[in-house]
Amino acid sequence: MKKPAKKLTHIDPKGRPAMVDVSAKETTTREAHAECRVRFPADVARQLHASGLKSAKGGIVETAIIAGTMAVKRTHELIPFCHPLPIDGCRVAIDWDGDAVLRIECAVKTTHRTGVEMEALTGATVAALTVYDMCKALSHRIVLGPAKLLGKRGGKHDFGAM
Repeated sequence: MKKPAKKLTHIDPKGRPAMVDVSAKETTTREAHAECRVRFPADVARQLHASGLKSAKGGIVETAIIAGTMAVKRTHELIPFCHPLPIDGCRVAIDWDGDAVLRIECAVKTTHRTGVEMEALTGATVAALTVYDMCKALSHRIVLGPAKLLGKRGGKHDFGAM
């Protein structure tokens, strides 16, 4: 038996954009985990290692963690069809993955009728954008990405690793 084709959830029957109605969904604990990477040119990475990830603007990691956390809480203001959600927990972690790449992870948790994948992705990418902003005086050859969902739990379909 062939599986029915998946459909976009933010399109109504007439093809217009629409917010998903989650009122009939069960309230459950939902979690999502996302990452975004920041790749530096070798000379910039050496400079950042030597400075302990500090810049003229302040602590790069500390500022990016705050920015990522703020972004998680405001995702519904940035992405048009995201529901405003009570955030029960948010963790942003930033560390070197090799000599020239920072790995930014964002884990988000809520108890609600819809998931927090977009919140986790927004937190990770805004933290990465903040790292870029704080380091752009050193180079404009800094590359962001990929940004990806690593895992989600608590909804209809679990995905990936938590």
